[in-house]
Amino acid sequence: MSVCSNSSAAPLTAPTAFPLDRWYVAGFSDELKDKPLARTLLSRAMVLFRTPDGQVAALEDRCCHRELPLSCGTVEERGLRCGYHGLLFSQGGECLEIPGQVRIPAKACVPSYPLRERNNILWIWVGSTPDSQPTQEPPEYRFHNDPTYRYGGGSYHYDAPYQLIHDNLLDLSHLGYVHLKTIGGNAKVHMNAEVKVTQEEDMVRVVRWMPDSDPPPTYSAAWPFQGRIDRWQEVEFHPSHVRIWTGAMDKGADELDNPEREGFHMRGFHGVTPETENTTHYFWTIATNPHPDMQDPTQVVIEQTAATFEEDKVIIEAQYNNQQRFGARSVIDIHVDVGPNRARRVIKRLCEETDEKLQESQSTTA
Repeated sequence: MSVCSNSSAAPLTAPTAFPLDRWYVAGFSDELKDKPLARTLLSRAMVLFRTPDGQVAALEDRCCHRELPLSCGTVEERGLRCGYHGLLFSQGGECLEIPGQVRIPAKACVPSYPLRERNNILWIWVGSTPDSQPTQEPPEYRFHNDPTYRYGGGSYHYDAPYQLIHDNLLDLSHLGYVHLKTIGGNAKVHMNAEVKVTQEEDMVRVVRWMPDSDPPPTYSAAWPFQGRIDRWQEVEFHPSHVRIWTGAMDKGADELDNPEREGFHMRGFHGVTPETENTTHYFWTIATNPHPDMQDPTQVVIEQTAATFEEDKVIIEAQYNNQQRFGARSVIDIHVDVGPNRARRVIKRLCEETDEKLQESQSTTA
């Protein structure tokens, strides 16, 4: 780690909009090649890069000399070189070289952020205080390395706050209205499905079973169902990402509560990372289990999943635009809002905990 602080030095003037002291998704491993990548995450301008020996790093995207974005520089064997006057910075933000100058000032450094890659996912840690450090490694997502599954994905940029995306992912009753041509199905079945919501500390789980349903188009294209199906949707919310297990099997083929149930499976990973208070990075993958007697449907599943996310993006951004147009108005809750409301309470509590740490840190250093 650099001697430079990796947390904001600005005094706390308003409640934080997102929890800190945790791993967030910064992107995917294959995004880091031989050039630096500029990305704003949690209102912090960063540059991500990979050294020639394969190590990944994240620094503040600002040279401490004349403030050129370091993302305008070049990656070298020892680190990242500024594209203005050639200062070379290590993965930890320490200045290693100033061309034409032997002495390197002690203050010649830039803040660094812990960056890890696991299962082809890049995870960034942003602390609430200068001495905040990860207490554990990023979460595992085994389906990217499970030979039973094949996967693909992508990313979207939303002009909307991140919690509106949480709301959307935790309430899949909208599928029957927004995604009719892909994963939707009968809207009444979706709205009337029994919903079970449970919570374990910061994790919220929403389970919806739809037995004796008609298979939607994406399902029929990917799996040789014999007729009607027993369908499931299981959403697992974490403050930094959401995991969604959806799928179906022939009606009566197995028990819906069997964790090893047969049939067509889709495992969705959703890295929902705030860019700012009002914009969001959405990193997603979908993994599926090809049927041995059918042509590999992975690409079709990926393309149709992407199509559903594009539909969601239109809805969510229109929703946020309308919220801005009408201002603060009261809204009603209906039966499908239990999961999203639970998640919002988790985020609120974690933001309050972050604020407490910031206040304590600032009072200690004052």
